[in-house]
Amino acid sequence: MKNMNEEKPQGIIEPESEDEVTIGLPYKVILFNDDWHSFDDVINQIIKAVKCSYAEARSYAFEAHVKGKSQVFNGELNECLKVSSVLEEIALHTQIIS
Repeated sequence: MKNMNEEKPQGIIEPESEDEVTIGLPYKVILFNDDWHSFDDVINQIIKAVKCSYAEARSYAFEAHVKGKSQVFNGELNECLKVSSVLEEIALHTQIIS
């Protein structure tokens, strides 16, 4: 068996740059509809969790009500965990996906 460093295969071009490329898959917080919380409770908790406007939070709440779920946040995993935790303070059902 040949040592891999001995020969380079023909036709393969190695990149000139040594810049590191990172591909980060953003995580998403999904809020699910339920039959227990009022719109006002959900809207207020979304505002608290994602620090958005009332209109934006109302849009998320309405989407969850109509479609059954709404993506309320995306970002790094640790940020998503914080958002999800705040939403779950009042027992809203959430899921973090990538």
